[in-house]
Amino acid sequence: MDAYVSPLSERYAGERMKHIFSPDFKFTTWRRLWVALAEAERELGINISEEQIEELRAHIDDIDYEFAAAREREVRHDVMAHVLTYGERCPKAKPIIHLGATSCYVGDNTDIIQMKEGLLQVRALLLQAISATADFAEKHKDLPTLAFTHYQPAQPTTVGKRASLWLSDLVSDLHDLDYRLSSLKLLGCKGTTGTAASFLELFEGDHEKVKRLDKLIAEKMGFADTVPVSGQTYSRKTDYNVLTVLCSIAQSVAKFSNDIRLLSNLKEAEEPFESKQIGSSAMAYKRNPMRSERMASLARYILCDSLNPAFTAATQWFERTLDDSANKRISVPEAFLATDGILSLYINVVKGLKVYPKIIERDLRRELPFMATENILMYCVKEKGGDRQELHEAIRRHSVAAAAVVKEEGGENDLLSRILADPVFKLSKEELDDIVDVRQFVGRAPEQTEEFLCEVVRPLLAANKLDESAASEIKV
Repeated sequence: MDAYVSPLSERYAGERMKHIFSPDFKFTTWRRLWVALAEAERELGINISEEQIEELRAHIDDIDYEFAAAREREVRHDVMAHVLTYGERCPKAKPIIHLGATSCYVGDNTDIIQMKEGLLQVRALLLQAISATADFAEKHKDLPTLAFTHYQPAQPTTVGKRASLWLSDLVSDLHDLDYRLSSLKLLGCKGTTGTAASFLELFEGDHEKVKRLDKLIAEKMGFADTVPVSGQTYSRKTDYNVLTVLCSIAQSVAKFSNDIRLLSNLKEAEEPFESKQIGSSAMAYKRNPMRSERMASLARYILCDSLNPAFTAATQWFERTLDDSANKRISVPEAFLATDGILSLYINVVKGLKVYPKIIERDLRRELPFMATENILMYCVKEKGGDRQELHEAIRRHSVAAAAVVKEEGGENDLLSRILADPVFKLSKEELDDIVDVRQFVGRAPEQTEEFLCEVVRPLLAANKLDESAASEIKV
Protein backbone atom coordinates (compact mmCIF):
# COMPACT_ATOMS: atom_id res chain seq x y z
CA MET A 1 0.00 0.00 0.00
CA ASP A 2 3.03 2.31 0.01
CA ALA A 3 3.67 2.36 -3.75
CA TYR A 4 1.59 3.36 -6.76
CA VAL A 5 -0.43 0.61 -8.43
CA SER A 6 -2.40 1.28 -11.59
CA PRO A 7 -6.17 1.42 -10.91
CA LEU A 8 -6.62 -0.36 -14.24
CA SER A 9 -5.10 -3.47 -12.66
CA GLU A 10 -6.48 -2.97 -9.18
CA ARG A 11 -10.05 -1.86 -9.89
CA TYR A 12 -11.15 -2.10 -13.50
CA ALA A 13 -9.61 -4.74 -15.79
CA GLY A 14 -10.35 -8.45 -15.62
CA GLU A 15 -7.89 -11.23 -14.82
CA ARG A 16 -7.73 -12.54 -18.38
CA MET A 17 -6.69 -9.22 -19.89
CA LYS A 18 -4.25 -8.52 -17.08
CA HIS A 19 -2.60 -11.88 -17.74
CA ILE A 20 -2.21 -11.15 -21.46
CA PHE A 21 -0.18 -8.03 -20.64
CA SER A 22 1.58 -9.52 -17.63
CA PRO A 23 5.36 -9.98 -17.39
CA ASP A 24 4.88 -13.75 -17.25
CA PHE A 25 2.91 -13.85 -20.51
CA LYS A 26 5.49 -11.57 -22.12
CA PHE A 27 8.60 -13.46 -21.08
CA THR A 28 7.21 -16.95 -21.66
CA THR A 29 6.26 -15.73 -25.15
CA TRP A 30 9.85 -14.60 -25.64
CA ARG A 31 10.91 -18.15 -24.83
CA ARG A 32 8.33 -19.66 -27.16
CA LEU A 33 9.70 -17.40 -29.90
CA TRP A 34 13.24 -18.56 -29.18
CA VAL A 35 12.04 -22.17 -29.41
CA ALA A 36 10.29 -21.43 -32.71
CA LEU A 37 13.46 -19.80 -34.06
CA ALA A 38 15.63 -22.75 -33.06
CA GLU A 39 13.16 -25.27 -34.49
CA ALA A 40 12.90 -23.41 -37.79
CA GLU A 41 16.67 -22.98 -38.09
CA ARG A 42 17.18 -26.68 -37.42
CA GLU A 43 14.56 -27.63 -40.02
CA LEU A 44 16.42 -25.49 -42.54
CA GLY A 45 19.78 -27.16 -41.92
CA ILE A 46 21.47 -25.22 -39.10
CA ASN A 47 23.46 -27.42 -36.72
CA ILE A 48 21.03 -27.42 -33.79
CA SER A 49 20.26 -30.70 -32.07
CA GLU A 50 16.86 -32.01 -31.06
CA GLU A 51 18.30 -32.35 -27.55
CA GLN A 52 18.96 -28.61 -27.43
CA ILE A 53 15.44 -27.84 -28.59
CA GLU A 54 13.93 -30.24 -26.07
CA GLU A 55 15.87 -28.50 -23.34
CA LEU A 56 14.48 -25.13 -24.48
CA ARG A 57 10.94 -26.50 -24.55
CA ALA A 58 11.29 -27.95 -21.07
CA HIS A 59 12.14 -24.58 -19.54
CA ILE A 60 9.66 -22.20 -21.19
CA ASP A 61 7.70 -21.58 -18.00
CA ASP A 62 10.25 -21.79 -15.19
CA ILE A 63 11.69 -18.28 -15.39
CA ASP A 64 13.98 -17.16 -12.58
CA TYR A 65 12.83 -13.54 -12.39
CA GLU A 66 15.24 -12.61 -9.62
CA PHE A 67 18.17 -13.88 -11.69
CA ALA A 68 16.86 -11.98 -14.75
CA ALA A 69 16.49 -8.75 -12.78
CA ALA A 70 20.03 -9.08 -11.44
CA ARG A 71 21.40 -9.67 -14.95
CA GLU A 72 19.48 -6.64 -16.28
CA ARG A 73 21.03 -4.43 -13.60
CA GLU A 74 24.42 -5.58 -14.88
CA VAL A 75 23.93 -5.47 -18.64
CA ARG A 76 21.25 -2.74 -18.82
CA HIS A 77 19.48 -4.68 -21.57
CA ASP A 78 16.24 -6.56 -20.91
CA VAL A 79 16.48 -8.99 -23.82
CA MET A 80 20.08 -9.98 -23.11
CA ALA A 81 19.23 -10.38 -19.44
CA HIS A 82 16.60 -12.95 -20.40
CA VAL A 83 18.88 -14.63 -22.94
CA LEU A 84 21.37 -15.14 -20.11
CA THR A 85 18.61 -16.30 -17.74
CA TYR A 86 17.33 -18.84 -20.28
CA GLY A 87 20.86 -20.01 -20.95
CA GLU A 88 21.41 -20.57 -17.25
CA ARG A 89 18.46 -23.00 -17.26
CA CYS A 90 19.44 -24.54 -20.62
CA PRO A 91 23.24 -25.04 -20.65
CA LYS A 92 23.19 -27.33 -23.70
CA ALA A 93 21.07 -24.93 -25.73
CA LYS A 94 22.77 -21.79 -24.45
CA PRO A 95 25.05 -21.38 -27.52
CA ILE A 96 22.14 -21.24 -29.98
CA ILE A 97 19.58 -19.13 -28.09
CA HIS A 98 18.67 -15.99 -30.10
CA LEU A 99 20.88 -17.15 -33.00
CA GLY A 100 20.88 -14.50 -35.74
CA ALA A 101 18.17 -12.43 -34.06
CA THR A 102 17.97 -8.88 -32.79
CA SER A 103 16.04 -7.74 -29.71
CA CYS A 104 12.96 -6.84 -31.75
CA TYR A 105 12.61 -10.47 -32.77
CA VAL A 106 11.25 -11.24 -29.31
CA GLY A 107 10.09 -7.76 -28.35
CA ASP A 108 8.07 -6.81 -31.40
CA ASN A 109 6.73 -10.26 -32.16
CA THR A 110 5.54 -10.55 -28.56
CA ASP A 111 3.85 -7.14 -28.81
CA ILE A 112 1.92 -8.38 -31.85
CA ILE A 113 0.97 -11.62 -30.09
CA GLN A 114 -0.24 -9.71 -27.02
CA MET A 115 -2.31 -7.35 -29.15
CA LYS A 116 -3.81 -10.31 -31.01
CA GLU A 117 -4.76 -12.04 -27.76
CA GLY A 118 -6.04 -8.74 -26.38
CA LEU A 119 -8.22 -8.19 -29.44
CA LEU A 120 -9.63 -11.72 -29.10
CA GLN A 121 -10.59 -10.94 -25.50
CA VAL A 122 -12.14 -7.62 -26.57
CA ARG A 123 -13.99 -9.49 -29.33
CA ALA A 124 -15.46 -11.92 -26.81
CA LEU A 125 -16.64 -8.99 -24.70
CA LEU A 126 -18.08 -7.18 -27.72
CA LEU A 127 -20.11 -10.23 -28.68
CA GLN A 128 -21.50 -10.43 -25.14
CA ALA A 129 -22.37 -6.73 -25.23
CA ILE A 130 -24.05 -7.15 -28.62
CA SER A 131 -26.05 -10.14 -27.42
CA ALA A 132 -27.22 -8.42 -24.23
CA THR A 133 -28.14 -5.22 -26.07
CA ALA A 134 -30.02 -7.21 -28.70
CA ASP A 135 -32.06 -8.90 -25.97
CA PHE A 136 -32.88 -5.50 -24.48
CA ALA A 137 -33.88 -4.09 -27.88
CA GLU A 138 -36.08 -7.09 -28.60
CA LYS A 139 -37.83 -6.82 -25.25
CA HIS A 140 -38.63 -3.11 -25.62
CA LYS A 141 -39.01 -2.73 -29.39
CA ASP A 142 -42.70 -1.76 -29.06
CA LEU A 143 -42.46 0.50 -25.99
CA PRO A 144 -43.01 4.12 -27.15
CA THR A 145 -40.76 6.74 -25.66
CA LEU A 146 -40.01 10.40 -26.18
CA ALA A 147 -37.15 10.91 -28.62
CA PHE A 148 -34.84 13.90 -28.51
CA THR A 149 -32.88 15.99 -30.95
CA HIS A 150 -30.58 18.64 -29.43
CA TYR A 151 -31.85 17.17 -26.14
CA GLN A 152 -35.16 18.81 -26.93
CA PRO A 153 -38.36 16.74 -27.27
CA ALA A 154 -38.84 15.47 -30.84
CA GLN A 155 -41.00 12.81 -32.49
CA PRO A 156 -41.48 9.64 -30.41
CA THR A 157 -39.48 6.48 -30.99
CA THR A 158 -39.39 3.23 -29.02
CA VAL A 159 -37.05 2.16 -26.27
CA GLY A 160 -35.95 -0.79 -28.40
CA LYS A 161 -35.25 1.42 -31.40
CA ARG A 162 -33.05 3.65 -29.27
CA ALA A 163 -31.19 0.53 -28.11
CA SER A 164 -30.71 -0.47 -31.75
CA LEU A 165 -28.61 2.67 -32.17
CA TRP A 166 -26.30 1.50 -29.38
CA LEU A 167 -26.30 -1.92 -30.98
CA SER A 168 -25.45 -0.61 -34.43
CA ASP A 169 -22.34 1.10 -33.07
CA LEU A 170 -21.17 -2.13 -31.44
CA VAL A 171 -21.73 -4.14 -34.62
CA SER A 172 -19.69 -1.59 -36.55
CA ASP A 173 -16.92 -1.89 -33.96
CA LEU A 174 -16.93 -5.67 -34.31
CA HIS A 175 -16.50 -5.43 -38.09
CA ASP A 176 -13.57 -3.05 -37.62
CA LEU A 177 -12.01 -5.33 -35.01
CA ASP A 178 -12.34 -8.39 -37.25
CA TYR A 179 -10.64 -6.57 -40.10
CA ARG A 180 -7.78 -5.53 -37.84
CA LEU A 181 -7.41 -9.07 -36.50
CA SER A 182 -7.37 -10.54 -39.99
CA SER A 183 -4.66 -8.13 -41.14
CA LEU A 184 -2.38 -8.48 -38.09
CA LYS A 185 0.99 -9.96 -39.05
CA LEU A 186 4.09 -10.93 -37.10
CA LEU A 187 7.31 -9.01 -37.62
CA GLY A 188 9.09 -12.31 -38.19
CA CYS A 189 12.90 -12.41 -38.25
CA LYS A 190 14.01 -9.34 -40.16
CA GLY A 191 17.29 -8.58 -38.41
CA THR A 192 18.91 -5.39 -37.23
CA THR A 193 17.72 -3.00 -39.95
CA GLY A 194 15.08 -5.17 -41.58
CA THR A 195 17.39 -6.58 -44.27
CA ALA A 196 17.73 -10.06 -42.67
CA ALA A 197 21.48 -9.79 -43.31
CA SER A 198 22.40 -11.88 -40.25
CA PHE A 199 20.14 -14.72 -41.37
CA LEU A 200 21.44 -14.51 -44.93
CA GLU A 201 24.93 -14.94 -43.47
CA LEU A 202 23.72 -17.83 -41.29
CA PHE A 203 22.28 -19.62 -44.33
CA GLU A 204 25.34 -18.86 -46.48
CA GLY A 205 23.55 -16.60 -48.92
CA ASP A 206 20.47 -18.80 -49.46
CA HIS A 207 17.66 -16.26 -49.90
CA GLU A 208 14.96 -18.92 -50.12
CA LYS A 209 15.89 -20.36 -46.75
CA VAL A 210 15.78 -16.92 -45.18
CA LYS A 211 12.31 -16.37 -46.62
CA ARG A 212 11.23 -19.82 -45.49
CA LEU A 213 12.52 -19.12 -41.97
CA ASP A 214 10.18 -16.15 -41.74
CA LYS A 215 7.18 -18.24 -42.83
CA LEU A 216 8.01 -21.11 -40.49
CA ILE A 217 8.18 -18.84 -37.46
CA ALA A 218 4.82 -17.29 -38.36
CA GLU A 219 3.23 -20.73 -38.66
CA LYS A 220 4.71 -21.93 -35.37
CA MET A 221 3.36 -18.85 -33.58
CA GLY A 222 -0.13 -19.18 -35.08
CA PHE A 223 0.03 -16.47 -37.74
CA ALA A 224 -0.64 -16.74 -41.46
CA ASP A 225 2.19 -14.41 -42.44
CA THR A 226 4.79 -11.85 -41.45
CA VAL A 227 5.07 -8.25 -42.60
CA PRO A 228 6.62 -8.14 -46.10
CA VAL A 229 9.04 -5.29 -45.36
CA SER A 230 10.19 -3.54 -42.20
CA GLY A 231 13.01 -1.72 -40.55
CA GLN A 232 14.21 -3.26 -37.30
CA THR A 233 10.64 -2.97 -36.00
CA TYR A 234 7.21 -3.46 -37.46
CA SER A 235 5.64 -0.16 -38.47
CA ARG A 236 4.33 1.64 -35.41
CA LYS A 237 1.23 2.45 -37.44
CA THR A 238 0.18 -1.08 -36.47
CA ASP A 239 -0.15 0.00 -32.83
CA TYR A 240 -2.10 3.05 -33.94
CA ASN A 241 -4.44 0.94 -36.10
CA VAL A 242 -5.12 -1.44 -33.22
CA LEU A 243 -5.74 1.32 -30.70
CA THR A 244 -8.02 3.02 -33.21
CA VAL A 245 -10.34 0.01 -32.87
CA LEU A 246 -10.27 0.37 -29.08
CA CYS A 247 -10.88 4.10 -29.46
CA SER A 248 -13.94 3.37 -31.61
CA ILE A 249 -15.29 0.97 -28.98
CA ALA A 250 -14.70 3.62 -26.33
CA GLN A 251 -16.78 6.07 -28.37
CA SER A 252 -19.66 3.57 -28.54
CA VAL A 253 -19.50 2.79 -24.84
CA ALA A 254 -19.31 6.48 -23.88
CA LYS A 255 -22.36 7.25 -26.04
CA PHE A 256 -24.29 4.45 -24.34
CA SER A 257 -23.19 5.54 -20.87
CA ASN A 258 -24.16 9.15 -21.52
CA ASP A 259 -27.62 8.10 -22.67
CA ILE A 260 -28.07 6.02 -19.52
CA ARG A 261 -27.01 8.97 -17.36
CA LEU A 262 -29.54 11.23 -19.08
CA LEU A 263 -32.29 8.61 -18.76
CA SER A 264 -31.39 8.20 -15.10
CA ASN A 265 -31.98 11.91 -14.56
CA LEU A 266 -35.33 11.62 -16.35
CA LYS A 267 -36.11 8.60 -14.13
CA GLU A 268 -37.09 6.61 -17.23
CA ALA A 269 -34.32 4.03 -16.76
CA GLU A 270 -31.43 3.33 -14.42
CA GLU A 271 -28.42 1.08 -14.15
CA PRO A 272 -28.27 -1.80 -11.64
CA PHE A 273 -28.23 -0.69 -8.02
CA GLU A 274 -27.46 -3.31 -5.42
CA SER A 275 -29.37 -3.70 -2.16
CA LYS A 276 -26.59 -2.34 0.07
CA GLN A 277 -25.04 0.03 -2.45
CA ILE A 278 -24.52 3.63 -1.29
CA GLY A 279 -25.12 6.36 -3.83
CA SER A 280 -23.77 9.28 -1.83
CA SER A 281 -21.89 9.68 1.45
CA ALA A 282 -24.05 12.71 2.29
CA MET A 283 -27.37 12.17 0.50
CA ALA A 284 -28.55 8.70 1.47
CA TYR A 285 -31.49 8.76 -0.96
CA LYS A 286 -29.34 9.12 -4.08
CA ARG A 287 -28.88 6.45 -6.74
CA ASN A 288 -26.05 7.91 -8.77
CA PRO A 289 -25.28 6.25 -12.14
CA MET A 290 -21.74 5.47 -11.00
CA ARG A 291 -21.09 2.60 -13.41
CA SER A 292 -22.15 4.66 -16.40
CA GLU A 293 -20.01 7.53 -15.13
CA ARG A 294 -17.06 5.15 -14.81
CA MET A 295 -17.62 3.97 -18.37
CA ALA A 296 -17.55 7.55 -19.58
CA SER A 297 -14.45 8.28 -17.51
CA LEU A 298 -12.41 5.29 -18.72
CA ALA A 299 -13.63 5.77 -22.30
CA ARG A 300 -12.28 9.32 -22.18
CA TYR A 301 -8.91 7.90 -21.11
CA ILE A 302 -8.87 5.53 -24.09
CA LEU A 303 -9.77 8.33 -26.50
CA CYS A 304 -6.81 10.36 -25.28
CA ASP A 305 -4.50 7.35 -25.08
CA SER A 306 -5.11 6.49 -28.75
CA LEU A 307 -3.05 9.58 -29.65
CA ASN A 308 0.08 8.00 -28.14
CA PRO A 309 0.76 5.51 -30.97
CA ALA A 310 -0.14 8.19 -33.52
CA PHE A 311 2.67 10.42 -32.25
CA THR A 312 5.00 7.43 -31.91
CA ALA A 313 4.41 6.30 -35.49
CA ALA A 314 4.88 9.82 -36.78
CA THR A 315 8.20 10.37 -35.01
CA GLN A 316 10.14 7.17 -35.78
CA TRP A 317 13.49 7.85 -37.50
CA PHE A 318 14.69 5.77 -40.44
CA GLU A 319 14.86 2.06 -39.55
CA ARG A 320 14.08 2.61 -35.85
CA THR A 321 14.52 4.75 -32.76
CA LEU A 322 13.97 3.75 -29.16
CA ASP A 323 11.72 6.65 -28.19
CA ASP A 324 8.79 4.31 -28.85
CA SER A 325 9.66 1.77 -26.19
CA ALA A 326 8.74 3.46 -22.91
CA ASN A 327 5.56 4.87 -24.44
CA LYS A 328 4.46 1.51 -25.89
CA ARG A 329 4.99 -0.27 -22.59
CA ILE A 330 2.35 1.99 -21.05
CA SER A 331 -0.03 3.15 -23.77
CA VAL A 332 -0.85 -0.15 -25.48
CA PRO A 333 -1.49 -2.35 -22.43
CA GLU A 334 -3.43 0.39 -20.65
CA ALA A 335 -5.71 0.91 -23.64
CA PHE A 336 -6.54 -2.81 -23.60
CA LEU A 337 -7.03 -2.94 -19.83
CA ALA A 338 -9.32 0.10 -19.92
CA THR A 339 -11.31 -1.33 -22.85
CA ASP A 340 -11.73 -4.58 -20.94
CA GLY A 341 -13.06 -2.56 -18.03
CA ILE A 342 -15.58 -0.49 -19.96
CA LEU A 343 -16.97 -3.44 -21.90
CA SER A 344 -17.42 -5.46 -18.72
CA LEU A 345 -19.26 -2.48 -17.25
CA TYR A 346 -21.38 -2.13 -20.41
CA ILE A 347 -22.44 -5.79 -20.21
CA ASN A 348 -23.26 -5.45 -16.52
CA VAL A 349 -25.35 -2.30 -17.04
CA VAL A 350 -27.28 -3.34 -20.13
CA LYS A 351 -28.13 -6.75 -18.63
CA GLY A 352 -29.46 -5.13 -15.47
CA LEU A 353 -30.92 -1.98 -17.02
CA LYS A 354 -34.20 -1.13 -15.30
CA VAL A 355 -36.90 0.56 -17.41
CA TYR A 356 -39.85 2.48 -15.92
CA PRO A 357 -42.75 2.44 -18.43
CA LYS A 358 -45.05 4.61 -16.29
CA ILE A 359 -42.51 7.42 -16.15
CA ILE A 360 -41.84 7.04 -19.87
CA GLU A 361 -45.58 7.27 -20.56
CA ARG A 362 -45.93 10.35 -18.35
CA ASP A 363 -43.07 12.18 -20.07
CA LEU A 364 -44.42 11.26 -23.47
CA ARG A 365 -47.93 12.37 -22.56
CA ARG A 366 -46.58 15.74 -21.47
CA GLU A 367 -45.09 16.46 -24.90
CA LEU A 368 -47.30 14.50 -27.28
CA PRO A 369 -50.11 17.07 -27.57
CA PHE A 370 -47.80 19.55 -29.28
CA MET A 371 -46.49 16.85 -31.63
CA ALA A 372 -50.02 15.78 -32.54
CA THR A 373 -51.21 19.19 -33.68
CA GLU A 374 -50.31 18.68 -37.35
CA ASN A 375 -52.23 15.38 -37.42
CA ILE A 376 -55.20 17.09 -35.74
CA LEU A 377 -55.08 19.90 -38.30
CA MET A 378 -55.02 17.52 -41.27
CA TYR A 379 -57.81 15.35 -39.86
CA CYS A 380 -60.11 18.30 -39.22
CA VAL A 381 -59.60 19.68 -42.74
CA LYS A 382 -60.00 16.31 -44.46
CA GLU A 383 -62.73 14.68 -42.36
CA LYS A 384 -64.56 17.69 -40.88
CA GLY A 385 -64.32 20.16 -43.75
CA GLY A 386 -62.57 22.74 -41.62
CA ASP A 387 -60.73 25.84 -42.83
CA ARG A 388 -57.02 25.09 -42.66
CA GLN A 389 -55.99 28.70 -41.86
CA GLU A 390 -58.65 29.11 -39.18
CA LEU A 391 -57.67 25.80 -37.58
CA HIS A 392 -53.97 26.69 -37.71
CA GLU A 393 -54.62 29.95 -35.86
CA ALA A 394 -56.73 28.18 -33.24
CA ILE A 395 -53.97 25.59 -32.66
CA ARG A 396 -51.35 28.35 -32.38
CA ARG A 397 -53.45 30.23 -29.82
CA HIS A 398 -54.20 27.14 -27.73
CA SER A 399 -50.55 25.96 -27.90
CA VAL A 400 -49.26 29.27 -26.56
CA ALA A 401 -51.78 29.17 -23.72
CA ALA A 402 -51.00 25.53 -22.86
CA ALA A 403 -47.25 26.19 -22.92
CA ALA A 404 -47.74 29.08 -20.50
CA VAL A 405 -49.60 26.79 -18.08
CA VAL A 406 -46.70 24.30 -18.20
CA LYS A 407 -43.79 26.74 -18.05
CA GLU A 408 -45.14 29.61 -15.98
CA GLU A 409 -47.58 27.86 -13.65
CA GLY A 410 -45.97 24.41 -13.44
CA GLY A 411 -49.24 22.82 -14.50
CA GLU A 412 -50.06 19.91 -16.79
CA ASN A 413 -50.24 20.25 -20.54
CA ASP A 414 -53.98 20.91 -21.23
CA LEU A 415 -53.69 21.52 -24.99
CA LEU A 416 -55.88 18.54 -25.91
CA SER A 417 -58.61 19.64 -23.51
CA ARG A 418 -58.59 23.10 -25.07
CA ILE A 419 -58.83 21.65 -28.58
CA LEU A 420 -61.63 19.28 -27.59
CA ALA A 421 -63.60 22.15 -26.06
CA ASP A 422 -63.20 24.42 -29.10
CA PRO A 423 -66.15 23.97 -31.53
CA VAL A 424 -64.02 25.00 -34.51
CA PHE A 425 -62.44 21.53 -34.47
CA LYS A 426 -65.73 19.60 -34.28
CA LEU A 427 -63.95 16.66 -32.59
CA SER A 428 -65.32 14.00 -30.27
CA LYS A 429 -63.15 12.61 -27.50
CA GLU A 430 -63.01 9.25 -29.28
CA GLU A 431 -61.79 10.88 -32.49
CA LEU A 432 -59.17 12.90 -30.63
CA ASP A 433 -57.97 9.83 -28.71
CA ASP A 434 -57.51 7.97 -32.00
CA ILE A 435 -55.54 10.86 -33.52
CA VAL A 436 -53.17 11.16 -30.58
CA ASP A 437 -52.61 7.42 -30.11
CA VAL A 438 -48.86 7.31 -29.57
CA ARG A 439 -48.52 4.30 -31.86
CA GLN A 440 -49.36 6.63 -34.73
CA PHE A 441 -46.21 8.65 -34.03
CA VAL A 442 -43.39 6.09 -33.72
CA GLY A 443 -43.20 5.48 -37.46
CA ARG A 444 -41.38 2.24 -38.33
CA ALA A 445 -39.41 2.12 -35.08
CA PRO A 446 -40.69 -1.35 -34.02
CA GLU A 447 -40.31 -2.76 -37.52
CA GLN A 448 -36.85 -1.22 -38.00
CA THR A 449 -35.69 -2.73 -34.72
CA GLU A 450 -37.02 -6.17 -35.58
CA GLU A 451 -35.57 -6.07 -39.10
CA PHE A 452 -32.14 -5.02 -37.81
CA LEU A 453 -32.16 -7.80 -35.24
CA CYS A 454 -33.31 -10.47 -37.70
CA GLU A 455 -31.26 -9.44 -40.71
CA VAL A 456 -28.02 -8.31 -39.09
CA VAL A 457 -27.61 -9.04 -35.41
CA ARG A 458 -29.04 -12.52 -34.91
CA PRO A 459 -27.14 -13.99 -37.90
CA LEU A 460 -23.94 -12.41 -36.56
CA LEU A 461 -24.49 -13.93 -33.13
CA ALA A 462 -25.44 -17.30 -34.62
CA ALA A 463 -22.11 -17.36 -36.46
CA ASN A 464 -20.15 -16.75 -33.25
CA LYS A 465 -20.01 -18.71 -30.02
CA LEU A 466 -20.50 -16.55 -26.94
CA ASP A 467 -17.91 -16.80 -24.19
CA GLU A 468 -19.92 -16.03 -21.08
CA SER A 469 -16.77 -16.06 -18.94
CA ALA A 470 -15.14 -13.20 -20.84
CA ALA A 471 -16.63 -10.37 -18.78
CA SER A 472 -14.98 -9.67 -15.45
CA GLU A 473 -16.79 -9.16 -12.17
CA ILE A 474 -17.49 -5.53 -11.31
CA LYS A 475 -15.24 -4.89 -8.31
CA VAL A 476 -16.33 -1.39 -7.26
